Amino acid sequence: MEVAVVAVEPETYFSFHWHPYAIDPSKDYSQETPTLVEFKLSPTATGTSLTIIESGFEHLPSQRIAEAFRMNDQGWSQQLDNIEIYVNQSPVK
Repeated sequence: MEVAVVAVEPETYFSFHWHPYAIDPSKDYSQETPTLVEFKLSPTATGTSLTIIESGFEHLPSQRIAEAFRMNDQGWSQQLDNIEIYVNQSPVK
C-alpha cells in the first residue's frame, strides 16, 4: 500500500491519497487518479467526534469502481471497529 500525505493539521485533520484495493502486483496503478481519504476530529460535549470520508471513486477506471468500493467498505468497517476498541481501553498508568 502506498499513500501520499496531503495535509496534516494536528489534532483536527489528516488526509492522504491512495489507490484503493490496488492489490494486483502485475498492474501499474500509477496512472490512475487516487482517492482522497480524510480524517476529521472535532470536540464534542463528551469527547471527540471522528469523521472519515473517502472520495474520488468516480475517477477510478470503470472496471475497478465496484470492487474497490466494496473492499474499502469492508476495510473501513474493520478499521472503525479497531478504533472503537482502542478508544474504549483504559488508559495505561
